[in-house]
Amino acid sequence: MVKCKRYACIKRETRKYGQQSVVVWVLILSAVIPLFWIIIIYNSLVSLRNDVTNAWHQIDVQLKRRHDLIPNLVSVVKGYMEYERNVLERITTVRTKAITAADMRAKAAAEDSLTQSLKSLFAVMENYPVLKSNENVMELQEELVSTENKIAFSRQLYNDLVANLATKIEIFPNNMVSSLFGFRKTEYFSADGHGTNNLQGTEKHE
Repeated sequence: MVKCKRYACIKRETRKYGQQSVVVWVLILSAVIPLFWIIIIYNSLVSLRNDVTNAWHQIDVQLKRRHDLIPNLVSVVKGYMEYERNVLERITTVRTKAITAADMRAKAAAEDSLTQSLKSLFAVMENYPVLKSNENVMELQEELVSTENKIAFSRQLYNDLVANLATKIEIFPNNMVSSLFGFRKTEYFSADGHGTNNLQGTEKHE
């Protein structure tokens, strides 16, 4: 009889311990799972934000490359294009606006205008056979065409990543984590502010 009571007591203690263990594990999991979830979302947001930053750096490198090449081309061709001074002056003015633009939208608008000015310049240069036979001019034009195409590609990639980041920030439950840690949307590199006004590569005129 004593053994039975002792066995029943041990059984009750074991059951009580088991119940306590379950409660402890539930509490642990209820704390760990949300924390693990927050870490995953936070890391994904940081990764995407870094991708956006890196994509912008790629655009910036190509834009600066274009800004450096344009004065060289203008300097070479201006001696042959005395009657096209307005075209050269416009491209120089627009280049200055692109360099000094104060915000993303203004810079995008200025860069779009610069792209169009370059296309106009290349079209006018077709009327001057002497320029087409100038090796220096052709090399500069080739470099500018290549740079334009790289800008167009890099810009599309950047705007796609900005759109992905915006979606990631807005969707539930990511929006709670993004709000908690201060993640913000990044502005598109476009004149309309919506990523739909993309730079187009400049075709080389033969």
